[in-house]
Amino acid sequence: MFIHKLSKYGLMLFAALMLGSTLMASSHREAPLIANDPLADNTDLYAFRNPRNPRNIVIIANYVPMQLPHGGPNYYSFGENVRYEIHIDNDASKPGDEIIYRFTFSQRNEDPTTFFNIRLGKQNLKTTYVLEKSINGGRTWLPILVNGNVPPPRIGERSIESPVGLNTTYGDLFRSAYRRAHTGENVFCGVVDDPFFVDLGGIFDLGDAPRQNGAPRDGLACQNVSAIALEIPIRYLLKNGAGRRPGNILDSDYVIGVWASASRPRIRTLEPAGESYSGDWVQVSRLGMPLTNEAVIPIGMKDYWNSLTPYDELNDTVLDQYFYNPELALYMDDDQFGGAVPALAPLRIQRNSLQSFDFGNGQDGLYVLKGSPAVAGTALDDAIFGELLLPGPGLPRSVDLWPAFHTGVPNFPPYQLATGKNGNPLAEGKPFINNFLPNGGDMLRLNMAVPPTPRNHPQFSSLGLIQAAVLGLTDPEYNASRDLEFIPNMDGFPNGRRLEDDVTRIELQAVSGVVLAAIGLWYDDYTAGGPNPVTQDLLDVLTYSTGVEANDKGFINGFPFVSYPFAGDGECGGVVASSGNRPGVSALGMSTPAVGRQVVMGNFPNPFENQTTIRYQVDQPGLVNVSVYDISGRRLDVLANSFQEAGEYQVDWDAANYPAGIYFARAEGAGGQLLQVLKLVKTR
Repeated sequence: MFIHKLSKYGLMLFAALMLGSTLMASSHREAPLIANDPLADNTDLYAFRNPRNPRNIVIIANYVPMQLPHGGPNYYSFGENVRYEIHIDNDASKPGDEIIYRFTFSQRNEDPTTFFNIRLGKQNLKTTYVLEKSINGGRTWLPILVNGNVPPPRIGERSIESPVGLNTTYGDLFRSAYRRAHTGENVFCGVVDDPFFVDLGGIFDLGDAPRQNGAPRDGLACQNVSAIALEIPIRYLLKNGAGRRPGNILDSDYVIGVWASASRPRIRTLEPAGESYSGDWVQVSRLGMPLTNEAVIPIGMKDYWNSLTPYDELNDTVLDQYFYNPELALYMDDDQFGGAVPALAPLRIQRNSLQSFDFGNGQDGLYVLKGSPAVAGTALDDAIFGELLLPGPGLPRSVDLWPAFHTGVPNFPPYQLATGKNGNPLAEGKPFINNFLPNGGDMLRLNMAVPPTPRNHPQFSSLGLIQAAVLGLTDPEYNASRDLEFIPNMDGFPNGRRLEDDVTRIELQAVSGVVLAAIGLWYDDYTAGGPNPVTQDLLDVLTYSTGVEANDKGFINGFPFVSYPFAGDGECGGVVASSGNRPGVSALGMSTPAVGRQVVMGNFPNPFENQTTIRYQVDQPGLVNVSVYDISGRRLDVLANSFQEAGEYQVDWDAANYPAGIYFARAEGAGGQLLQVLKLVKTR
């Protein structure tokens, strides 16, 4: 079975390294049918190694999109008559899931005499759940948690804190919902702030992101979702026969695939005072990699895609065409419709990489090498995976976008970093990632052996594997050899997905060919054999931003990591995020949420040639240090280091003696408290 899977679905690609789909809200209202059934609608899926307890994996599946915090009196929660499931595959030699967690919710009306949701210590629509687990593909089920409690909606202070309400705090209600299953997993179910961030208005306005007129806005700011969070020991998730400790950080036995689904009974009958359900269970929604159904699959096929499992995709190739020639690529190509979408102007696909390879839609890409001695012994060799990676002419993205959603990426040439390749993209390079699991289609694949990057690490970045690739290609700490070593953010999307990862930006960059560049297929403005492949085209892609780069709320520093939901009676702030110049965002997506004091920085011009002016506002008096660092984290200049009263300040940075590239301005308070990181782009 394993050999059969490899021969048929063994594509491996560095493309998977940075995935490659398209854009938009991850999976909010993504298909016609499920848009009419929000209680069963998957919105997002996350899987990451716990940075505070690396022995555990955290999986978060979100449902019920775009909940207004004041949406009473029938506030959203989880639905009855819905099976919410988290599926885990850990063995490519066996078809189907190895582990499934199933959640079933029930609601109770504690006080039928009132129209209020909460009154005098009682809840209406009080929600509880049963959690079951299967370790044999769903043939048998074991209840591992019964009567799990879901916190009530965060209606407001009177409903939660006053004596005529529940007479408690929402924090206590939230924490009381942390449960431990009989088998040892930590569990949380409840309404939370939506952790996904994107300028929905701009994106859906024919790709106007960043907006050409007006400030960008997080279209999901101040909205909630219903989250299911699990914290699972890694040893529970390992395939049979795997060692208790990984052989190295890319151990194949430590790769898992994760996907989530929601199912309904086949028949719904409307009754005089309600409804009833009967019949077999039918899958109505699923989610693995973010944005697949939202932005890759065309409208007419979206409901069909939701009905499939990843394993159904093994024998269904009708959807492959949308990955081989993605629609979004048309708007990143001046020979197609690039001029019609000015916001995407920095994103341009390689049409003449190394003066040889054309990856525009309908072109041949690497197919021109089919059967040649140049690909012998590589993944493009027909004797290995070439029949699948190079299936035919006119399918240019078969080598980078398609495999990202169907197999993950292996540690196998040529899909390694260009570091150490000496200009030959088909050669062996620096090992980078291995989340190769050729069993099924669209799943979020994670190598659990990769260490987590601490969230306060100076090089932590919301650009995930793209930032790790940048460091592996440019940072002297990592690019001096092609040895395997941990690079910060190797645990980021699409090797799993962290809450902070800016998947919209990463996927747009991937569609524009940044994955191809990472393995040595550089952009058109680089001449083969030239001294520096970090050209203007590459810098344009790396510094591209949609304008919204961070969530509107910081995340909890521990399980379940998601944030409290917004309250129905509260104000909503912090909804605008532009170009990295705001608290919480850095040049390459570094997440740096301010705590307590804040310094808000911006610079002009940006990009600049020799000098830029940094303006910043201090909201509380105290010590402020503003320093400039290069991309490797080396401090270059100190621009300010003194006690400063609240107010506005500005400093100039003279960069005439430094080469073109990406730099960071970092603001710190007393004790090194990180207040903000700002991206600076020098063009000459």
